[in-house]
Amino acid sequence: MESRRKTFGAALWLMAVSTSWVAAEEEVRPRDGLAPVTTKLETLIRQVMKDQDLPAISIALVEGRTVTWAKGFGLARPKEGIAATADTVYRVGSVSKLFTDLALMQLVEQGLVDLDAPVSRYLPDFTPGNRFGTPITLRQMMTHRSGLVREPPVGHYFDLTSPSIVDTVKSLNATELVYPPTTRTKYSNAAITVVGRVVEVVRGEPFAESLKRTVIEPMGLTSTSFGTSPAIEKATARGVMWTYDGRVFDAPTFPLGTEPAGNLRSSVVDLGRMMSVLFDGGKGPGGAIVKPETLQTMWTEQFPGAASTRSFGLGFTLERFEGHERIGHGGAIYGFATDLSALPDAQIGVAVVVTKDCANATAKRISDAALRLLLALGKGEPLPEIDAGEPLEAGLAGRVAGRYGEGDSAVELVARGDRLFLTQAIGGLRTEIRVGKDGMREDGPLDFGTRLTVRDDTVTFEKITAKKVEDRKPAAPPSRWDGLIGEYGWDHNTLYIHERDGRLQALIEWFYLDPLIEESPDVFRFPKRGLYDGESIVFTRDAAGRATRAVAAGVTFERRRIDGDDGSTFRINPVRPVAALRTEALAATPPVERGEFLAPDLVDLTGLDPAIKLDVRYATTNNFLGTPVYSSARAFMQRPAAEALAKAHRSLRDRGFGLLIHDAYRPWYVTRIFWDATPESNHGFVADPTKGSKHNRGCAVDLSLYELESGRPVEMVGGYDEFSTRSNPDYPGGTSLQRWHREVLRKAMEDQGFAVNEVEWWHFDYRDWPKYPITNVPFEKVTAGKPSAAPIPASASSHRSSAQTEVE
Repeated sequence: MESRRKTFGAALWLMAVSTSWVAAEEEVRPRDGLAPVTTKLETLIRQVMKDQDLPAISIALVEGRTVTWAKGFGLARPKEGIAATADTVYRVGSVSKLFTDLALMQLVEQGLVDLDAPVSRYLPDFTPGNRFGTPITLRQMMTHRSGLVREPPVGHYFDLTSPSIVDTVKSLNATELVYPPTTRTKYSNAAITVVGRVVEVVRGEPFAESLKRTVIEPMGLTSTSFGTSPAIEKATARGVMWTYDGRVFDAPTFPLGTEPAGNLRSSVVDLGRMMSVLFDGGKGPGGAIVKPETLQTMWTEQFPGAASTRSFGLGFTLERFEGHERIGHGGAIYGFATDLSALPDAQIGVAVVVTKDCANATAKRISDAALRLLLALGKGEPLPEIDAGEPLEAGLAGRVAGRYGEGDSAVELVARGDRLFLTQAIGGLRTEIRVGKDGMREDGPLDFGTRLTVRDDTVTFEKITAKKVEDRKPAAPPSRWDGLIGEYGWDHNTLYIHERDGRLQALIEWFYLDPLIEESPDVFRFPKRGLYDGESIVFTRDAAGRATRAVAAGVTFERRRIDGDDGSTFRINPVRPVAALRTEALAATPPVERGEFLAPDLVDLTGLDPAIKLDVRYATTNNFLGTPVYSSARAFMQRPAAEALAKAHRSLRDRGFGLLIHDAYRPWYVTRIFWDATPESNHGFVADPTKGSKHNRGCAVDLSLYELESGRPVEMVGGYDEFSTRSNPDYPGGTSLQRWHREVLRKAMEDQGFAVNEVEWWHFDYRDWPKYPITNVPFEKVTAGKPSAAPIPASASSHRSSAQTEVE
């Protein structure tokens, strides 16, 4: 098959416009001589997809006026089994801004708009609060120097209602400028939305239609649109969201009210075509988009002098790369990450889109590699090696984990198995550490490349060099913050207000940690960096002092209701009466298992060490069902697991803690009761009785800590048996003390061969669980350390494959 690069003649491009949203070939095959470059890129892409669990990536390379290679990898729509291709359509986020700014510059060329006139000349009803006196201009907005808030109060990034551009811009009249115009770079989706509104008003037609007529179609783009339709939706890939605590879910698909700033859909082939138009001085197959001199102006820094390696021209980001001026823009929108990068003097460019939320470091990493390879190829030099990185050696994460330094210089390294994660005390991102050819480095979807050195209990990272400090018990936060700590907002984008390192902090847009500056008991300010640079959070409290909402950067986040966050026991309404379910469960038989198992040897935990305390709530009404399911408050485990638990208990004495047991061996019939009583929406927190449970095998335990001195249970982030995200062992909210307690328990148990359950901080499974059968013996028949009756079998599945999928 001939390379599709031959279809880039003007006539065929214009013909393609009339058949928009009809997919062409799956791949633009590499031009002659390009295969060594594309082979290296394919190897990198496939490795990164595997390492970061990325559903799909598409990439396009541009040389001069031709897309010389484009290809998709993975599944664009995983649930439907639809592969990603060169023509897959993606939401490309803030790359939208370049199209909006080009449309505005057309009006400047035509003398219809003055970049330096007050915006009120074109939008008389645009009147945000401006205590500084300096008028806002379009030049300021296009360079993020207007001082406007990042998000508008209506139509913001979290707003599911998808209001019009008119209503979105109108809502900005209720805001105040954060900084004086021109004085500081403050990224603003709101500002570019205003630019788009000016295009609408001056053109006298809806924004999406105007951009299609004046920019998209003249460029010859066949799969690009600001508007949406059933055909566009069907052609668009599906993105995924993820969180620090390991949750993965489908990305929301609602259009943004800030349409000109982030609503564009496109393919990498179309983004490549757009770059080819730029390389040709603004000429598209349908005519000139803008003049060459206009592009040069857009690629020139407008407010020089900022202390940054990256600056803004008119719309385009500008930076130096391998001795060349690099232009482009990134894009981040629910479930997608885009990087568009071009070197105009070398006439090369690359577009990369990833279907994972905020994986912009990965997209840019691939773009960087592509540009380096193309530069070397163009010079006839050997192609550079691509350092894909490797996991850490076994055991290294645990050896270097800990806290290094104090105050703003503190760096925390957390081990999760053989993976290592880094967080700085001053906020930012939690990033994974892997190994490259030059040693350990940040290497994940959120950040890449910064070196980390740990030697002689000293860490060096960025400009920080710090010694490892003792793992000390954190102080409780000030009581005035108690009513503020919690979750706010939506399922698709939750704001966490929590305490970390003695500061109230915000975790916003899933990944961005910001220590807040307290201005009054209910008013805090974001730091002068990050997404919401200099903006405020204002809390509203009820009569008891508990916050009911947080207005963060002008966006109202209502407090989320979490059953049990007031300290009460979490409850469900059983699907059917528990008494009836008990009768059915006692009459049922467990699954039959094949294989050789050890004979059960159940040991009473309190007999191993009387300081091990019991709080067996299933023998009381104080449990999630509100009724007893055990006839006595006892706790048993298989002897090796019980002895390991006793060692964990003894290891905690020096820290002033003991183990508090909520549940251990659980007869199978109780697992059946739990499953049948629990609504299907909460089945992730109970085991499927057809597969059995590690509790049924006597190798799982539910437990917490108590203070040896007072005898009181310690405070954890969430309650035992709470069916919420707070139960996750890596849940990021709460207080430093609560999370520290959770980590102390986890380490003590993991050191003795237990593994924490992926959704329950209190549930630990002993490593020998596959050696024991599912057992259905009531507590009363467990005597002398052994059950008095044989386990009751029934099912045909292998014990290993079935039990490994269980979640409790």
